[in-house]
Amino acid sequence: MTPARKTPRGPAPTLRPIAPSYHPRQTEKTPPCQTGCPNCGDIRGWIGTVAQRAKLGLSREDAYERAWRIITDVNPFPSTLGRICPHPCETHCNRNQKDEPLAINALERFLGDFAIDQQLQLSRKRSATGGACVGVIGAGPSGLSFAYQLARRGHRVTVYDARDQAGGMLRYGVPDYRLPQDVLDAEIARIVNLGVELRLGVRVGRDVSLQDLRARYDGIYLGIGAQEGRALRIRGAEGKGVMIGTDYLAAVNQANAPELGEHVLVIGGGNSAIDAARSARRQGASVTIVYRRTRKEMPASQHEVDDALAEGVQLLELSAPLEIRRDSESRPREMLLQRMQLGATDASGRRGPVPVAGSEFTLPARTVVMAISQRPLLNGLSELDHSGDWLIADARGTVSENVYAGGDVLGLGIAGNAIVQGRRAAESLHARLVEGVQDDPSLPRPGIGPESIKFESREASAATRKPELPPRERVGMNMAEVSGNISEQAFLAETQRCFSCGSCFGCEQCQMYCTKGCFIRVEEPEPGMYFTLNLDQCQACGKCVEVCPCGFLDLTQS
Repeated sequence: MTPARKTPRGPAPTLRPIAPSYHPRQTEKTPPCQTGCPNCGDIRGWIGTVAQRAKLGLSREDAYERAWRIITDVNPFPSTLGRICPHPCETHCNRNQKDEPLAINALERFLGDFAIDQQLQLSRKRSATGGACVGVIGAGPSGLSFAYQLARRGHRVTVYDARDQAGGMLRYGVPDYRLPQDVLDAEIARIVNLGVELRLGVRVGRDVSLQDLRARYDGIYLGIGAQEGRALRIRGAEGKGVMIGTDYLAAVNQANAPELGEHVLVIGGGNSAIDAARSARRQGASVTIVYRRTRKEMPASQHEVDDALAEGVQLLELSAPLEIRRDSESRPREMLLQRMQLGATDASGRRGPVPVAGSEFTLPARTVVMAISQRPLLNGLSELDHSGDWLIADARGTVSENVYAGGDVLGLGIAGNAIVQGRRAAESLHARLVEGVQDDPSLPRPGIGPESIKFESREASAATRKPELPPRERVGMNMAEVSGNISEQAFLAETQRCFSCGSCFGCEQCQMYCTKGCFIRVEEPEPGMYFTLNLDQCQACGKCVEVCPCGFLDLTQS
């Protein structure tokens, strides 16, 4: 029995007749947040599960767990990425056109921390049909993502890593003030609990060869990262008091930070340079970042740069090091630098730095940290296709038969990229190993832009923000985590800001203005599916399409 229509509030809208050969059609579309996310997770789906929980008959806790499982279907590190991801999904959010984008990163962290507190475990695929033996080289985000996706499909997975702890750059390159190690430990432990075997302290090329592993396993994944930092070739760069950024950060994360002295210069403009500078400030040093371009060209997250400056780090733009001058004890005393100016656009897409003649100057320096770039070590892997320091793989991560690669070994990127590359490679290898399993043949859905959203249907509101320690307190509290979790109240309010772009969220506007019996309620609704259409009752007025706030309804010709 179809329930009676609700009486719409306010004056009834003017109906605009359209050609009778057109009818409404439910068309799910791809929201821009998902397009902007490297991991391509169902962001709208997990947010909608929480926001629409009452309509779905879910308690808060059940909605939280269901949303977390949607995230972890593609990403086993929601608590980790909820802390360190630069969240490009938010940049693409349609709500940017109204007020502020949805705080997706803060929402993800809330659910990730909820799952850790509740000791939720990752689940296996119901259709797990595996049984192969697979080897993974590298226990960073990409290798562990690959291992997780194959273990949950029933395969036996062994992960090798040269370090004595798993995590890769998440553990050895991201300081505790951004990512506490107990959070990382908890999310790695869940992957291991699926039956993944970790063999730590084993270096491929030294302790075991690639040929041995290829003979031992049905498939191999290379997620070795790019953990070797590059050094500047300038006079005085060799010797004590000069460190590579990755080495310095690894020492800091293992509570073995070296003595720095009063003045520290950090060379570089990426995230590793920012992390090194902020870590040095926490050791009490006066820190200056030296960068040869301007802040506008820095590849580091602008939010991280803002935090560094707020904590007292100085930024010296348009300057390049020429020489490290040392004292009588061979310790760094000062650095000779040269002013730069921006010239023509180079291969990176940025304006290249050009030296300014006669502009040399000096800065005091007791320690110099070089954080200019990183590269992978291909020892024992040189037989594989590579270009310089980087392996070459196709879109699915294939390097050669049943050998895959992903993460920074293919090129430097954010952790979200490494995770999705591991997942896609795992899906591809699973398809090869298990007879009859094919890649998802579903066609891509059309996108949806802000022009299709009825922004006036909701009031303007500011996005929630993670609470943060004041800058002065951060530096004095050493490696204490800078940002906190949002409250449950803020979490729930933020989910309600989502417009559910391109998917029905059950607002019932279409039913209010429609002929009785055209929109029929679904008995067991799911996010995106609350009504079915009975076009025999449709009068082709088009009002349902006109009032749909999320752009889910289209007109189609009969």
